[in-house]
Amino acid sequence: MAVTYTAVVDVDGEGRNGGRVSSSDGLLTTALAIPKELGGAGGATNPEQLLAAGWAACFLGALRRAAAERKVRLTSTTITAEITLTHGDDGEFSLSAVLNPVLGAVDRATAQQLADAAHQICPYSKATRGNIPVSIRAAAA
Repeated sequence: MAVTYTAVVDVDGEGRNGGRVSSSDGLLTTALAIPKELGGAGGATNPEQLLAAGWAACFLGALRRAAAERKVRLTSTTITAEITLTHGDDGEFSLSAVLNPVLGAVDRATAQQLADAAHQICPYSKATRGNIPVSIRAAAA
């Protein structure tokens, strides 16, 4: 398998609690903070938001690919990704995800079929498959 691209990101400081993220190309530089909802200061991004952004962007690409393979013309694509951090009774943290794509120029059933197909080809979906609960809730625009 040929390497297509490798992203290189450094995180320093306290990680999610006041650390900084920076990519090797300098295009991504941001602070990290624990969300207020978790008792932190907030005011900066967090790992769950970064995962949601990456997965959503990748998933939209997979949706467009699935539509093109089926010769379905989409007039618009948007997605809301929800990454939830949970704390179990055993003290362990885990994640779950809900992906909410909205597709233009198709009915709801077709939107869901395309979203299900995208979930099979999206690299983020593949990486998390069987590891975290994922719900795909497609809608038509």
